[in-house]
Amino acid sequence: MSAPLPLVVLADAIDPGAVQQLATGPCRVADATKGAAELSAHLPEAWGLVVRSRTKVTKDLLATAPRLSIIARAGVGVDNVDVAAATARGVRVVNAPAAATASVAELTVGILLALTRDLPERIRRTKAGEWNRSELGGELEGKTVGFVGYGRIAREVARRLQPFRVRTVAFDPFVAQAVDATELVDLDTLLGRSDFVSLHAALTPENQHLMNAARLAQMRRGAYLVNVARGPLVDEAALLTALDTGHLAGAALDVFEVEPPTNTRLLAHPKVIATPHLGASTREAQRRAGEQVVEEIGRALRGEPLQYLVNPEVGARP
Repeated sequence: MSAPLPLVVLADAIDPGAVQQLATGPCRVADATKGAAELSAHLPEAWGLVVRSRTKVTKDLLATAPRLSIIARAGVGVDNVDVAAATARGVRVVNAPAAATASVAELTVGILLALTRDLPERIRRTKAGEWNRSELGGELEGKTVGFVGYGRIAREVARRLQPFRVRTVAFDPFVAQAVDATELVDLDTLLGRSDFVSLHAALTPENQHLMNAARLAQMRRGAYLVNVARGPLVDEAALLTALDTGHLAGAALDVFEVEPPTNTRLLAHPKVIATPHLGASTREAQRRAGEQVVEEIGRALRGEPLQYLVNPEVGARP
């Protein structure tokens, strides 16, 4: 009697088309998206595990999945996966690093425009019956946008900003040369020169509260902070102070230290634009993310090299 096909468990929902594609592969598929109890029931037999951001793949969870060979994160960041624990177990971790590039870049440009013209507040007042044309907004043209982190997304934001005739500077210790007109500078220089500071860095232990009180104070008075990367990059208490004192003109946050956010003062602040971590929440981005992780799982099933292996030290395994 032949051995059963490997079991791939869907812990979080992915694009339906990608699920259909996965079902055609040499594997069984289990839908465990309804909750923890269902996931726990399938983990002992799981060969593959697909997650988005909801499921936290901890050391304890890994201990309940002795047959696990691959974890596929349908998105960019893998901070919800204990990569070190997975590596110690010999479990490969893959992601979809380019799936949300366009959607997050477009959101960032939209946020910059909204901050410049104070659009959310103007829209709210107009819908409430006010007709105030005396308060003046600003323009992006001639301003400096500083990127903290200069990977795929920041570069796409810079490309989309070119028609607005802005200056772009970037700080990224892992980038030796810019691919466009962006000037690479140190972080202190960037904070002092930028009218908008846009965060695109990965969340690492070293980057926790990267934007703390001292760094927020280094920003130009009247500047804006944008965070579409990871919430813990920003010290929210320090940000509130910078907004309350008028040092910063505003902030736009798509991500928060705790999600859903519990800092009600920050959410209600009149100078804050808040969105519910929707950078990758487009139909196109979710389709790409699903397709990319399913393609990676297919390569793993066929014993082919993986394109988006986060922990290459694990190496190839069946």
